[in-house]
Amino acid sequence: MIKSGGSLKIVRGFLFTLVNKEFLIFLFFLLLSGIFWLLMTLNETYEMEFRIPIKVVNIPKNVVLTSEDTDTVKVTLRDKGLVLMGYEYGEALRPLHANFKTYAKSGSSFVIPVGDIQRQLYLQLSASTKISAVKSDRVEFFFNYGECKKVPVVWNGRVVPEEVYFISQVEYYPDSVTVYATREKLDSITYIQTEHLNYTGFRDTLTVNCRPKTMKGVKVSPDHLKVMFITDVLTEESIDNIPIVGINMPQGKVLRTFPSKVTVSFVTGVRQFKTLSSKDFSVFVDYNEIKSHPADKCNLHLRGVPHGVSRATLNLKNVDYLIENEE
Repeated sequence: MIKSGGSLKIVRGFLFTLVNKEFLIFLFFLLLSGIFWLLMTLNETYEMEFRIPIKVVNIPKNVVLTSEDTDTVKVTLRDKGLVLMGYEYGEALRPLHANFKTYAKSGSSFVIPVGDIQRQLYLQLSASTKISAVKSDRVEFFFNYGECKKVPVVWNGRVVPEEVYFISQVEYYPDSVTVYATREKLDSITYIQTEHLNYTGFRDTLTVNCRPKTMKGVKVSPDHLKVMFITDVLTEESIDNIPIVGINMPQGKVLRTFPSKVTVSFVTGVRQFKTLSSKDFSVFVDYNEIKSHPADKCNLHLRGVPHGVSRATLNLKNVDYLIENEE
């Protein structure tokens, strides 16, 4: 006699096996229908866009390409889906080659005609594939015969540290680059900017690896740069005992001012302030100004303000003076 518990297990096992078989049959037919659908779909005619590299070859040793040696053209191909999938995921589409000696007849640039691109591309395509469109305004390459010059690097963009911090110094590695271009362009280039930088909210020294800003027909070497933005904390400070000096004084005359020294107040960085002294500032009185506008007091002028110092002001705008004969 079979116990009720054993009967239940047998029934449950039978039902589970039956369900599994039906589920596997369902999956088989689903997969089969999916394959048929895919084959029917791929047998339809479609259009697909591809990016084809065009590389310049056979460049003479005395020639410098001032543009990239590889450009890219967008090509729309028309064929059955299965063939297009082969192009997309296979290795049938290879880069096209542009022979420098064929196209560079004169001047400093050359253009690859669309017809030449299509002829090269058809050699790689299946007989059933058609080129519907070539989407490129111009496939153009620039070159020269070694004309170059060295120019400094300047950062470009928006680099702003946290509040109360400021950029006290910028260092470049390298600080200058070699530029290759036509003689006309070289004459107009006085510096090279970095690509656009965008960094905000930093405190410590910021180091950025970047590239030079691209310009049509201009090659920059090296093409990788490092820029260091050194920060400091803003502080309001002052330095006393800066002597007043007379300029444009006639021979045999000497200027005496009362007081003879003044104080300058300014804003700078904490580290910068530690390196400053009264010798870094220059305060003067111009004799020609006194002569043309005589008055009881003479005006003070501040010059020679060090780099990294801003909003520099004197504690006095004018002082009493006396012009005496030099002993």
